Parts: sequence; C-alpha cells; structure tokens
Amino acid sequence: MTHLTTRALRNSLILPLFALAGAVRAAPVDTAAMLASETDGSQWLSYDRTWAQQRFSPLNQITTENVEQLGLAWSIDLDNTRGLEATPLYHEGVLYTSLSWSRVMAVDADSGEILWSFDPGVDKAKGRSACCDAVNRGVALWQGKVYVGTLDGRLIALDAKTGKPLWTQQTTDDSKPYTITGAPRVLKDLVLIGNGGAEFGVRGYFSAYDAATGELRWRFYTVPANPADGPQDSPALETALKTWSDQTRWDLGGGGTAWDSMAYDAELNLLYVGTGNGSPWNREVRSPGGGDNLYLSSILALRPETGELVWHYQTTPGDSWDYTATQQLTLAELEIDGKPRQVIMQAPKNGFFYVLDRATGELLSAEKFGKVTWAERIDMATGRPVEAANARYENEPALIWPSPFGAHNWHSMSYSPLTGLVYLPYQEIPATYANEGGNFVVRNAFNTGSGLENRSLPREYATGALIAWDPEKQAPAWRVERPNHWNGGTLVTAGNLVFQGTSAGQLEAYTADQGELLWQFPTQTGVIAAPMTYQHNGQQYVALMAGWGGAAALFGGDAAVATGTRNVSRMLVFKLDGKAQLSTPAPLQAADRVPQPVVAAASDIEQGELNYGIYCTVCHGVGAVGGGTIPDLRYSSDAVRDAWEAIVLQGAFRGKGMASFADSLSAEQAQQIKLYIMQREYESWADTQKEQAQ
Repeated sequence: MTHLTTRALRNSLILPLFALAGAVRAAPVDTAAMLASETDGSQWLSYDRTWAQQRFSPLNQITTENVEQLGLAWSIDLDNTRGLEATPLYHEGVLYTSLSWSRVMAVDADSGEILWSFDPGVDKAKGRSACCDAVNRGVALWQGKVYVGTLDGRLIALDAKTGKPLWTQQTTDDSKPYTITGAPRVLKDLVLIGNGGAEFGVRGYFSAYDAATGELRWRFYTVPANPADGPQDSPALETALKTWSDQTRWDLGGGGTAWDSMAYDAELNLLYVGTGNGSPWNREVRSPGGGDNLYLSSILALRPETGELVWHYQTTPGDSWDYTATQQLTLAELEIDGKPRQVIMQAPKNGFFYVLDRATGELLSAEKFGKVTWAERIDMATGRPVEAANARYENEPALIWPSPFGAHNWHSMSYSPLTGLVYLPYQEIPATYANEGGNFVVRNAFNTGSGLENRSLPREYATGALIAWDPEKQAPAWRVERPNHWNGGTLVTAGNLVFQGTSAGQLEAYTADQGELLWQFPTQTGVIAAPMTYQHNGQQYVALMAGWGGAAALFGGDAAVATGTRNVSRMLVFKLDGKAQLSTPAPLQAADRVPQPVVAAASDIEQGELNYGIYCTVCHGVGAVGGGTIPDLRYSSDAVRDAWEAIVLQGAFRGKGMASFADSLSAEQAQQIKLYIMQREYESWADTQKEQAQ
C-alpha cells in the first residue's frame, strides 16, 4: 500500500474541495482571494502560492498518466546575465515576475508577450554588498498593486496594469551594506519585507508597511542594540539582551537579518518569520564569552498588526556557522502521537528537520535529514542541540557538515497534504572553519571571522538529493541522488507529481508517492528557482524562471564547474502537447591566448592570493575559478588586463556590477591580485595540457 493511499481517509474531506480547483472566479488579490486559494489552484497569488507556504497545487489536469506529453508552450529569452530565483505569480491572465537587479515584468499568459517592464535603476555598485548575487526572489500582489524589494533596500509599489510606480520607501540605511533579495509578503493590508547583509556587518530587522500608502506601521529588530545607547526597542529585545555577552562587539552589527521566509496562520492570526546568522558568523568574535545571542537563527511568531512577539524557537543557539533559519516555513496538519496537530515545519541550513506546534512554539520533533557533524542530536527536553567536540572550532580548524551553503538553503521545498511528504532540495557540502579570534580585522568585505574566504571545494564533496521527507515519521520516504549541489526548488501537485529543476540543466517530474522519474526537459541552463503552476482558459500550465546563478555559482570553484552549466536566462511555460522549441544559445568564445609562466616574486603572488580570497572570491570564484555566471577572470581579455587598475580601483566597470575597491586595495595590491589570476590561468592551462597528453 502506497503512502498516497494510506492518507486517503484523512483527506476524504479535502479531495472534493480540490476537485473544484479552478471553479472559483478570479477576484482582486485580497484576504478573501488568499483564503480561497487554499482550495482553488487556478491562481498563484503569493511567492509560495498560499500563506501556509506549502507550494502544493490542487490542480490535477497534468498527472502521472499524461505528464510525458508535457511540452513547451512558449518561452522568453531574457536580457539577464545573473541568477534567476523568482517564482512567477499568476492572476487573471497575467504572469508577474522579477529578474536580477530587482527588475519586474508582467507577461501575457496567452502569448508570452511582455506587457510592461520596470527597472528600479539600482546602482550596480551595490552588488559589492550583495553576498549572493544580484538576485531577486519575486514580487507580491495586493489590490491592484505589484510590490518589489530592491537590492538597494527600497520597497516599491507598482500599478499592476501599467507597471508605473505608485510609491517608494527606502526601508534601509543606504549608507550601510543592507540588501533585499527576498519577495515581499502581504497580509491584513500590510506589506512585509526584511533584508540581508549580515556578512558585511548590519543589524537585522523586518518591517511592515501600509499596502495602500507605503507608511511604516512597525519594525521588529531581531537583535539588541548597544545597551550603552539606552533602553531596547521592545520587551522582547530586553529579554534577548540577556543572551549576549558583556563583551559583545556591538559595532559589528549583530546580524539576524530576515532575508527570506515568512508564513501566516489566519486562524491564529500569527505571522511567522525566520531570522538569519550572526554578524560576524563566529560567536568568538561577535559575542566573546558566549551566549545564545537571540534572536539569531530563530523562528519568530508575532502579531501582524503590531509586531509583538508571541513566541520564539532558536534552531541554532549562539550560531557560529551561518546556519540561518530563513529557510521556508511551512504550515500543515500532522498526526503527532495519534492526534492531529497544527504545526509549522522547517528544514534550515543546520541539517535538522523541525516540527513545532505553531500556536505555542513547542518543539514536537527534530531529526537530521542529511549529514550533520556539528551536533549529535536535538535534546527534546531542552530543545537545544547537543554539540559535537570542537564544533565551534575555537582551538583548531574543523571540517564540518553542513557548510554555509546549508543542508538546505533558500531553494523552496514543498509539502503535499495528499502524500504527507515534504519534497526537499538537499545538498551535502562540508566546510573547514577556522577561528580568526584575536586576528579578526574588519574589512569592507565578507567579515565572517571563520576563515572561509578562499577554501576550494572539490566536486566530490558537493553533492545533493531530492528527498521526500515524512515529517510524521521524521524519516525519508524516498530519495533521488544528485551529482551536484545547488539544485532548484520544488513544486508538488494533486496530479501526484513533483517538479524540480537541476543545476545541470534539466526540469524533471517525479511521482510524488514513489519518486519515479517520468519526464525531463533540457533547459540549457542551471535551474535554481522553483516551478509554479496555474490554470488559464481551462488548461493547466507549469512555469519556471531558468537562469544559473546565486551564491554557489559566484563562489564557483571545481564544484560549480562540475555542473557543466552557465547562465542562459529564460522564462519557460509548459502545457500538455506544447510544441514550442527553445532557441540555441550563443556559443561561448574560447580563449585563444597561450598563457605564459608569471615572472614575479612568490611573495607578490601569495599576497595576491590572500587579497583575492578576501575581496574577490565571493563573486569571481574560489581559486579564481568562475562558476558560470560572472566571466572567469582567468580568461579575461588583454584589454581588460591592460585596464586593470581603472576597473579595480576607479570603477570603470561599475555599470556592470564591478564597484571600485579603492577603499580597500592599493595599486600595488590590485596588481598582485592580477598576478595571482595570471598564475592561476597558467596553472589551469598546464593541467589541461597534462590531461590531454595522457
């Protein structure tokens, strides 16, 4: 008996409602429409479809029986060279989505024609403050408006019919390295938005704005302010302050940025927000002397009208590993100890799958869903992890699973109430952490305090899987191995199908109950975003933003090269019996230069390697090996190398996202970096020659 059939009785009341999917007439996006979308799958009105963030669609026109007939209905080749992470929204015949650099477009669902586009004009130099590419995870819809958060910290409301700006709010201090990459959420006429930037030294918070006017309603800071400056902003922060040491480096920001996931329970009237890592990552630098450092890496439940904290659960107390809890928060009803429980589920970076009571925050279960070495288990009596020896790497470097990429990152998971399974994009990647401690230096760059800036990642150490996880049993139901990491998010449907794109350039469909591969489509680019589905003119469609990028592609190295992919940005829309064809991507220009050994002092090349690791790795790849998004510097043209100082120090390529580093590097240091890159080009060429000679 399959998992699908064993749940039939429990879902006997749900299934008739799903059968009505598409029968509800489209209405303005408001509270009623969002509640109706729980059973009506025709629209896709929010980033995760509904406030519960299940990414389950009740549409069942496309099934296991006919998915092999799925074909391309139409596609759009996009003027976009950075990663695409957005989930398109669908409402009344129009698809709304975002591209890199926070651009927005509306697309006619019949023809694929772009109805309007909007460019907020983000200064490309802001990319220097973006830890993980100039990406954007999508837009929000509400009462005839489209909302987008921009990389430079603005929240903008657009007219849904024309794309014209209606109001703009600067949600961050633009003089500080805050960014926004996440999709806004809207509920109770409030637009909610967080931010990122903890790697660079900021204090995290999230804000609620009036959806009609843009007026700030409330703001919740996720970590305390320096107590020397006066009382905290709220009783919740007074409580949090007790978990930070007396030696805390308040000048380093604290972190806790809420850069992605939010969910909402309309019955309980609770807003759930996941918070991020510390600033710096290493607690030994951030809060010498220890402490849990609330509310880092936590799940928060708040009243949406006021921002009042109701309960919290910290997944990683005193986080020192970049184990954010910003990953997807999913609401569901599970059977726990023989009784139905209203729960919230999360699979954060740290590698444990958590099930909590969503009314109280009570921990119901927590188990490893992959390889985890930093902690042995979660103590159910305390709710705290039992940490492994030297997990905090205070005394010596430590190889630890997961890495800062996480066992699960922002890539969306999905949950089916029909199978009772969560479909999880898992990745198995370690990292070597080293305590910088007293050697820590504040730079206008990544400030992790953990010595991770220039560590190569061999491809055999970076793999992944699509895991169907049973949250009641806290065990896998089935698993599909992936040879590479950084695969796309998932979508599950009432047609017993799970869709996922891969970093190697395939969109795939599996049976949701058994994990049998039924269909593949070559996307010609790595896929990191999640698909969505909608019904238009009585027909079900599947849509996807395809375009390789994000943190793994920028960090590059051998593991990223192993995917064999590059950025070819597209919007892809599929239907049964679709006959459209993709255009052939332009071929890459091969380098025709024969590298020569670099004639320079070894100390200059070594210094170049050091500064490359500090300032360049996060965009141009570890070991100067690009990951298929930004051009690989080893193969930069002679003209680029001749203009090196103008580019690196004078900002000649600012319009392409390459900011000036004159505030951090001298002319001598810039030249040393160039020497290191030229040396890496020669070494790579020599390795290739050896391989060809064998």
